[in-house]
Amino acid sequence: MRSQNYLIIGAGFSGAVIAEQLSKNIDCSITVLDERNHIGGNCHTERDGATGIMVHTYGPHIFNTDNKEVWDYINRFGNFKNYTHRVKAIYQDKVYTLPINLHTINQFFGKNFTPAEAEAFIASRVVKIAEPANFEEQAMTMIGADLYKAFMYGYTKKQWGCEPKELPASIIKRLPLRFNYNDSYYHGQFFGIPEEGYSAIIEKMLTHDNIEIRLNTRFNSAFDTGAYDHIFYTGPIDAYFDYCYGRLGYRTVTFDRNEAEGDFQGASQINYCDEDVSHTRVVEYKHFTPWEEHDQTVYFKEYSKETGDDDVPYYPKRLTADMDKLSLYQAQVAQLDKVTFLGRLATYRYMDMHHVIAEALQLAAKFIEKHK
Repeated sequence: MRSQNYLIIGAGFSGAVIAEQLSKNIDCSITVLDERNHIGGNCHTERDGATGIMVHTYGPHIFNTDNKEVWDYINRFGNFKNYTHRVKAIYQDKVYTLPINLHTINQFFGKNFTPAEAEAFIASRVVKIAEPANFEEQAMTMIGADLYKAFMYGYTKKQWGCEPKELPASIIKRLPLRFNYNDSYYHGQFFGIPEEGYSAIIEKMLTHDNIEIRLNTRFNSAFDTGAYDHIFYTGPIDAYFDYCYGRLGYRTVTFDRNEAEGDFQGASQINYCDEDVSHTRVVEYKHFTPWEEHDQTVYFKEYSKETGDDDVPYYPKRLTADMDKLSLYQAQVAQLDKVTFLGRLATYRYMDMHHVIAEALQLAAKFIEKHK
């Protein structure tokens, strides 16, 4: 079989995994395009120029998974250090622990519940809905009106730019509710943060003689694809088709960078749940690398807004109108023989890093088996 020529659009985890797997297993040449001036996509990390602290350029990313195959795979490219993500929340000038756990419940209601008492108490306050139809209904069936109003309503409205009842129930299902004092934000079996950042990991994935990386290169319908045997596309699905059915809804994030001496807030992440506070959270990155020592600190206030033409898309909204448009785009995808759509943007789904990597590994394995 002759050498294959592949084009990969996007140098995030989806594109990097595909490139790494194909370059090792198929006689091929691979071109990786990215419209940004760096690899890594939204997982890009770099040292802050003023403080030397490792910063996650597009917001914090903590790797956590129960998938041992994915964990073993990602650890081939970097050393992951132990890190337990603990989040605080401010509501009406009081600090609470997230996710909602026994400490949160006791503090919020002024109680001294045992786990069983707390579970019974919350059960008595939830709303009974057989099939929750949206975010708000799902939250009310899980935690009741008081906790929902305090920790979910204002934050969610700021984050998504709409009433929570307009959002799908699936968004909140991934958030844990605990009746013990476990305050770890994630519950995966394997978790951590790469010692040298995510971009260093992706750089190693893309280091192969058969891989060419072209940054600052935007893919669009005018791009000449005739020389490629197959295309792997990880960008926004609507952009691929020049938004012919209209733009899908995304939220994006803007960042207000600040420096200070010492320790600004004592935690890596504090959510601001009051609706009248304009930012959603404050992230202080020195706390993500407790194995390092820094006299200074850098922290970012995050603001959520609708995605404009020149903004980086973050979170797919998946409202009813979005899903109607998505079905039209997916029908167009089904007509393409030599293009594979994968990843969060290309499939318009909310995916964590481990989901993205698992999907790319599975797709690569099928492609390799077919084209070896």
